[in-house]
Amino acid sequence: MNSIDEKLQPILTDVIRRNAGEPEFHQAVHEVLESLGRVVAKHPHYLEQALIERICEPERQIIFRIPWTDDAGQVQINRGFRVQFNSALGPYKGGMRFHPSVNVGIIKFLGFEQTFKNALTGMPIGGGKGGSDFDPKGRSDAEIMRFCQSLMTELHRHLGEQTDVPAGDIGVGGREIGYMFGQYKRLNNRFEAGVFTGKALVYGGSRARTEATGYGNTYFVESMLKTCGTDFDGKTVVVSGSGNVAIYSIEKVQSFGGKVIACSDSSGYVLDENGIDLALLKDVKIQRRERISEYARRRGQGAHFIARDKGTIWDVPCDVAMPSATQNELSGKDARMLVKNGVIAVGEGANMPSTPEAVKVFRTAGVLFAPGKAANAGGVATSALEMQQNASRDSWSFEQTETRLASIMRGIHDTCYQTADDYGAPGDYVLGANIAGFVRVAESMRMLGVI
Repeated sequence: MNSIDEKLQPILTDVIRRNAGEPEFHQAVHEVLESLGRVVAKHPHYLEQALIERICEPERQIIFRIPWTDDAGQVQINRGFRVQFNSALGPYKGGMRFHPSVNVGIIKFLGFEQTFKNALTGMPIGGGKGGSDFDPKGRSDAEIMRFCQSLMTELHRHLGEQTDVPAGDIGVGGREIGYMFGQYKRLNNRFEAGVFTGKALVYGGSRARTEATGYGNTYFVESMLKTCGTDFDGKTVVVSGSGNVAIYSIEKVQSFGGKVIACSDSSGYVLDENGIDLALLKDVKIQRRERISEYARRRGQGAHFIARDKGTIWDVPCDVAMPSATQNELSGKDARMLVKNGVIAVGEGANMPSTPEAVKVFRTAGVLFAPGKAANAGGVATSALEMQQNASRDSWSFEQTETRLASIMRGIHDTCYQTADDYGAPGDYVLGANIAGFVRVAESMRMLGVI
């Protein structure tokens, strides 16, 4: 990790001491504090009233037991989490993640990032995150329903459209949102549509929500490229992952004239010399829920599957890289390979997918680098638009929603770009995103008093 201002070092030291064994959270806090030296030098009042210390401490952390019965009649136990990180700008807002890797440190890192990401959208939403160490892979619909109902039996008391509004994340899609919202509705005896986002259209969801994170990342990267007088047209692109974020990044890149040649899942990656066949990829991953190797088998000539232990997707030469799978998936070694192979831009579709070493490599090499808290904010921005539609009992067209999404993402880009310039670091989107998000949250906290 890089050094931070000496005035901020005691804050980081205390965060590490108070949150032992949570390296992802330490990493996320360090990455933000690293950018704030310029802020406190220019505006020392941000060091008063323990403002930065309060931003680094969640307002509330909820950990609970989730008992449920599998199809064989065996009782299973999982652990549930909801970290309500910061509500200075509005109700807590952030997804639920179902994955065996989930623990309180992971959820805190995600909630911390979410706070600044949500601030960058300019919309009235605070930051939170939740999830469970439940693994949905291989589970029947009935098992997933029973798990979601048990989770919501505890969590429902902490939610509300003016309090905390969850959405989806890794392992949580429309099916899981439906089961959780159904149990919330049953327990509260209210059709409070705005308490969940990512809902199906038939009961209050928003058009373009599924596509929003991938589309938004692509809009942000397109805006970055334009600052250098270029765009996606004719560029070769590599997108890690093959979930919603990756699939809809690929879709929008292709609409901009880019050629996506590789994508992945946890088993490995596929290299398709002719460009990814989006319809086939959607069939394999969305409809059939199969491994990415099935794409290569069905695609035939020109498509190759490379197993995880045989290489990494970042070995593939490309003009633009879009890591869209999970945290810390792109290492310093991967970054050096991408730079060696001529990458000119990187857009983070996932949350913190690049390690600190990788980020340093990209920034040192002058690669256009879009950090996740800015580049993947399209998902939560469209969630806020879903809340707006629910509040007004309205439903917008896909085109209307996407137009708003595009405007928000270009606005986030311009804010990050201008903020970096204002603080003497032109073109540094990491610094621009961190400072712009921090200042908005900090100003609101300062005005609300010591609470």
